[in-house]
Amino acid sequence: MMKWSNALRVPLDSNLAQFLQVLAQQGIGHRVTEESGEQVLWVASEAQAEQVRALYQQFQTGQLTVYTSVEPTLRQDRAYQPLGFVQQLRHSPVTAAVLVACLVVALITQLGDNLETVRWFTFNDFNVQGDYAYFFTLEHSLEQGQWWRLWSPMLLHFGFLHLAMNMMWYWELGRRIEYQQGRLFLLSLTLVSALISNVSQFIFSDASLFGGLSGVLYAVLGHCWIYQRIYPQASYALPTGVVAMMLIWLLLCLFGVVTALGFGQIANAAHVSGLLIGCLSGGVFALIARHRAA
Repeated sequence: MMKWSNALRVPLDSNLAQFLQVLAQQGIGHRVTEESGEQVLWVASEAQAEQVRALYQQFQTGQLTVYTSVEPTLRQDRAYQPLGFVQQLRHSPVTAAVLVACLVVALITQLGDNLETVRWFTFNDFNVQGDYAYFFTLEHSLEQGQWWRLWSPMLLHFGFLHLAMNMMWYWELGRRIEYQQGRLFLLSLTLVSALISNVSQFIFSDASLFGGLSGVLYAVLGHCWIYQRIYPQASYALPTGVVAMMLIWLLLCLFGVVTALGFGQIANAAHVSGLLIGCLSGGVFALIARHRAA
């Protein structure tokens, strides 16, 4: 495993975008992380770190020329930085819209307690008779024109903690992707990962009651993680330990620890498939961005 060397520490509001282009032009591999309120620039060796520090001094004094002929199909990083909450909402309409939709569905379904409204959003429609729920086939629902069921389980949550955790992480990760790669990209990634994670969970568990944004969450996490590993951007520099914590949580779910602790059944197939599609997405688009920046 490569051991990275710390080359620079600069404030979060410092714009490193052009300097990162300088490093790309110089053929210096690098990554950027966020630690203790600073952007940290890492390179492959201490010798490169010393070279980067010298280049940065020249860059600050205007002694370096930056060539900016990169095609802007994938937006270059603009030194991602925290904004006020109202500004964040204005810059993250897709992220905000998904969260509002989750809140509305939570109110309609009373956080999963109202089964008569819950059935509007499940992958398979069902009828409740006594203490049992009888599910219709997916084919029956699609024949009725209920195509929204392929996506709607991502909006369905069971309990306040389930809703709060999913909303918090989607807000944190979704707006980074929306900032870096645009609204349409985040919307596409959200819809594709929701479809794949819902279908995967259906294949794994057959007709059953499942829902939540967590399949999509693992997709946006995987996207940021792998993209940052291949083509580092300040916007995708997650705080230290976030990826490890989420992967550990995934393993605890897979091995049944979370269920044993009383958190209910976990949609493991949705989590794993979401993570895989996000990692694939991050890898593909990071390679495209790096190729265009070369």
